Amino acid sequence: MIEPQSKNDPKLKNIIQVLLDWINDELANHRIIVKDIQEDMYDGQVLQKLVEQLANLKIEVPEVTQSEIVQKQKLKVVLEVVSHILNLPPHSTQRWNADNIHSKNLVSILHLLVALVRHFRPPVRLPEYVSVNVVVVQKQGGILHSWKVSEEITGANDDIGARFERDAFDTLFDHAPDKLSVVKKSLITFVNKHLNKVNLEVTDLDRQFQDGVYMCMLMGLLEGFFIPLYSYHITPVTEEQKIHNVALAFELMDNAGLPKPKARAEDIVRGDLKSTLRVLYNLFTRYKNIS
Repeated sequence: MIEPQSKNDPKLKNIIQVLLDWINDELANHRIIVKDIQEDMYDGQVLQKLVEQLANLKIEVPEVTQSEIVQKQKLKVVLEVVSHILNLPPHSTQRWNADNIHSKNLVSILHLLVALVRHFRPPVRLPEYVSVNVVVVQKQGGILHSWKVSEEITGANDDIGARFERDAFDTLFDHAPDKLSVVKKSLITFVNKHLNKVNLEVTDLDRQFQDGVYMCMLMGLLEGFFIPLYSYHITPVTEEQKIHNVALAFELMDNAGLPKPKARAEDIVRGDLKSTLRVLYNLFTRYKNIS
């Protein structure tokens, strides 16, 4: 239960409005207008259309559902698709589930929508440091006890919803996918020119930079320094280790005076090809003439 004062927080009202405007922009072609983030999202129908629009896929669920049981079943299917898209571990604990969404739990709905914004990075700007005070009630020894918990919805905005201006790679992916292989081939030639010096070779840009190892090694080769093996994970296993590696590579790029990458470490780790190409193209532009 949200504390009454929190409901009147200007930041909470702002983030709700930003999310409503975003959803309505995405679903404009479907002639869907969402006016209330709780009342219009709880049954899964709008959420289904939103996910289909964002991910360009079709979710096989009944279009119109009246009964509560069928609505929850539909929600579970849609949320499973969301978990797959977000690359969430199968049994990980999330801040939303079908029961919470169906019960119109505002905090759960906000966490879900912010997660979608984090992943798809639409051209919206979410307010920073939004939190909600939630009243938790629990019965102990026949007596009701209550206490307040502050639930963070957003933190600093440098990695949430901030999409950079469209660039050549947006145009390439949207309008000239046939030229993509030419760009990838040029970048593979560039990175292998340097990685071959330490007997490494890249054949698949989509995957071989995901764990950050080659990216760190490439920066060391381009800048002419050795990166101590203790500073990164040479055989990363967990997502956290991979993100650490990519973040280190980004730090090395920053130290070398390169422009800030138009990508997050998480984007590289999850295999977002466009983000990987942007980072490598930055390197190519700077170091293409060195031997």
